[in-house]
Amino acid sequence: MSTIVEHALYIEEQGTVSYTELVTVAGMSEQDVRDLVRYGALEPIDESAPQWRFGAEAVMIVRRASGLRREFDLDTHALSIVLGYAERVDALEAELRSLRARRGR
Repeated sequence: MSTIVEHALYIEEQGTVSYTELVTVAGMSEQDVRDLVRYGALEPIDESAPQWRFGAEAVMIVRRASGLRREFDLDTHALSIVLGYAERVDALEAELRSLRARRGR
């Protein structure tokens, strides 16, 4: 089994990912990930815990952040704002799909 698949199964089984694992998956510096937490783009399960853990959805967020950073050369503050807007667009698209499904389209 490949390392990527093993890691994905581990995250799915645990439902959480450690700060160190998140930094590795993100391909970003530890400071960048801390900044994303500080700006509210990422939320640890317990911010006061000595070792942060994140929900599995944080993996998708940091991967998206990494891609946006590469594509648009954004600093972490701008990146957190763009991530917030992207999350809102995703929610609106899901709502639109739901409304269309109810209408039978």
